[in-house]
Amino acid sequence: MSRRIRRSTPPTKPLVKAPLRLGHIDAAAVVGELRQLHEQAEDAAIDRMPADDELYGALLYLERRADALKRPEARRAAAMERVRLWEYLRQQADLHQAQAISDARAANAQWADLASALAVSAPSAAYNKALRLRAATLTNPADPQMPLRRTPEAVLLAERQAAAKASAERQAEEVAQRRHRLLAPIAQRLLDHRPELDDEDDVTFWLDQIEAVLPHCETPTQFVSLGIYVEAAVRELRKAEPRVAHNVLSESAHHAIAAAVELVS
Repeated sequence: MSRRIRRSTPPTKPLVKAPLRLGHIDAAAVVGELRQLHEQAEDAAIDRMPADDELYGALLYLERRADALKRPEARRAAAMERVRLWEYLRQQADLHQAQAISDARAANAQWADLASALAVSAPSAAYNKALRLRAATLTNPADPQMPLRRTPEAVLLAERQAAAKASAERQAEEVAQRRHRLLAPIAQRLLDHRPELDDEDDVTFWLDQIEAVLPHCETPTQFVSLGIYVEAAVRELRKAEPRVAHNVLSESAHHAIAAAVELVS
């Protein structure tokens, strides 16, 4: 019988099954409930228990004083909550350690300097471990609902894709800002030629809207509205064009319409 060959999984391929994560826990509230259990059990050392928001210290105290809970059901409930809180702490650690590494690198720490702090033996191992830790901070580009595979290849791919997306969004914002800067002057040029453009119908209606919004156009929302009105005015001017002889409009009015057409096209 031939032996089945197991093919290795591509390091950037998304996970098939998402590992379970606890999600957000109000850790301070849970520690407060455990404190009450120890107070009810008349724990003699309860005054030495760290504050509710000092999770690590509180867990160490609860571990040391577990025998202070005499009732089996209370001891079991407290132990189960300690298991859950340690898992929560473990899942948060990757996020915070990744940030600490980023801060160290920003302060000119070398990978050789970070190797011992990350409990690895070489700068390359520190670099790869840091990449794996960054997986916890990234969104899976293939499926945002699934965690990213913790491999250097998957992390680098996700970071490249995130950078490309951010760059595209910045470019789109720059285009929108340039359009907004041009929008008000072009809208004003249309209004300057109202005596020639008014048709007592749809063109007039949309020029009225432009005239109402333009003097107060400051916020992005107002610019969006102005853009919609200019686009509608251009659409109606195009419809009206066959009915208007070219010699009716001045050359500057034609230029104003052409500039508006170019802006919204």
